[in-house]
Amino acid sequence: MADAALLATRQAMHRRRKWINQAAMLLSLLAMVFGVFWLIWILVETVRLGLGGLSLALFTEMTPPPQEEIGGLANAIFGSLIMVGLATLIGTPVGVLAGVYLAEYGRSTWLGRITRFVSDILLSAPSIVIGLFIYTVWVARFKSFSGFAGVLALALIVIPVVIRTTDNMLGLIPNALREAAYALGTPKWRVILSITLKSARAGVITGVLLAVARISGETAPLLFTALSNQFWTSDLSEPMASLPVTIFKFAMSPYENWQKLAWAGVLLITMGVLVLNIIARTFLRNKQ
Repeated sequence: MADAALLATRQAMHRRRKWINQAAMLLSLLAMVFGVFWLIWILVETVRLGLGGLSLALFTEMTPPPQEEIGGLANAIFGSLIMVGLATLIGTPVGVLAGVYLAEYGRSTWLGRITRFVSDILLSAPSIVIGLFIYTVWVARFKSFSGFAGVLALALIVIPVVIRTTDNMLGLIPNALREAAYALGTPKWRVILSITLKSARAGVITGVLLAVARISGETAPLLFTALSNQFWTSDLSEPMASLPVTIFKFAMSPYENWQKLAWAGVLLITMGVLVLNIIARTFLRNKQ
């Protein structure tokens, strides 16, 4: 009798756990479908509306005045490439070196803990805050918007992303590799350069590519720093056009030609970010 009661209790618990598991699985699938549905809808609308604005003039003509039939985004594309490229060149060495310090030298030091804490704050800080900071310390002081101010704002977004990625990737390297190199008399800087960084380079490069993908679509910091420019310019001391700001300005306008160019710019940024993410994931997978 006791065994039968125990068996019945176990069967009831098993059925209850099975129903709970199925309910949790169903809710998870519904949540996934809900999220993927909106993402696919956004992507489809971006492609549908963006293809209508794609043409050779998009890459060769300057941003047009309102209600002008001809025009493109050449100056905005050039400005974005310049600012994103320079921000990456400035932010990547700083981020990698800071990440190396945190992982190899400052794991248990007070300076390392403070640096990691500040980096995490910057990583989660809204980009508009960084834009306002650069506006206060640079634009307001020199009384002019400039492309270099935009570069500084984007570089401050790149740095914490690269720091976190480098720190995490170096933390995954087994200490046995370091100890074996030390046992052979290898100096610490050589161990870091030839063993730990070399072993973690796939993850570090992936972090850099993801940082580039993030700053490629940032609008808020550029509104307070580089502003915009209707004409072609390579002078970083002057206001400089960029795709995100141009999209923001054109999409909010009532002019059909501007709206068409805005959707074409959205498609360009979306495809660029998609390509960077695919490269990052493929590179990491191949290295692994």
